[in-house]
Amino acid sequence: MGQSLVFMPECHSTNDEASRLIQAGNVMEGTTVVTHHQIAGRGQRGNTWVSEKGKNLTFSIVLKPAILPVKDQFYLNMSIALGMYDYLQEIFKDPVKIKWPNDILINSKKVCGILIENQVSGQQIQYSIVGVGLNVNQEKFSLENATSLRVLSGKEYQLEDVLEGVLEKIESRYLLVREQLLDSISIAFTEVMYWLGEQHVFSTQGVEFTGMVLGVDEIGRLKIQTSEGLKTFGVKEVEFLK
Repeated sequence: MGQSLVFMPECHSTNDEASRLIQAGNVMEGTTVVTHHQIAGRGQRGNTWVSEKGKNLTFSIVLKPAILPVKDQFYLNMSIALGMYDYLQEIFKDPVKIKWPNDILINSKKVCGILIENQVSGQQIQYSIVGVGLNVNQEKFSLENATSLRVLSGKEYQLEDVLEGVLEKIESRYLLVREQLLDSISIAFTEVMYWLGEQHVFSTQGVEFTGMVLGVDEIGRLKIQTSEGLKTFGVKEVEFLK
């Protein structure tokens, strides 16, 4: 990953630029588009990803996981999140957690977001565009629940060095997908999930309820044990409250 690196000082979205590369013709797997400033970065649930210019990592990786059926696409999400987890847990003592589906938290604050967009043909994934936003050197945020590597450590980081380390960890986890070691991915993901095995308050369709995160099912839906039994939720169907 990153052997083919496309740097853009500024762009609307690295995912959009990666998509243009795919449409233009043959693109090598692992091609990575990096920018210092996204004007219109996207996040999960249709949110925007806001990043201070030149302070953070915003990049997209082009993958070709054709071996992975569409029904198993969440294994790719899990592998990418685990790659980010591996990098961050290696440099911080504080526990790193993955908040389903694709946020990375340290001390319950968001340091990284992931957005994966798949191009599908039939029942196979032809291309995946893995968009990552990692807060690195930014120190002030408009959201209280955001943090960065610099805030956590007090150190300034070289973005190029961080990118190299992150890509190495993501590639290691992605290779497990290529090798079809899907059970090991699911087990590792579940072990580091935010709120796993804890009683917390959630919301669905405006109704609050108490439950316990148990993991994810075979298609990546969140499993929560409630007083009414085990329930599963898709990406836009549940909110974490407290």
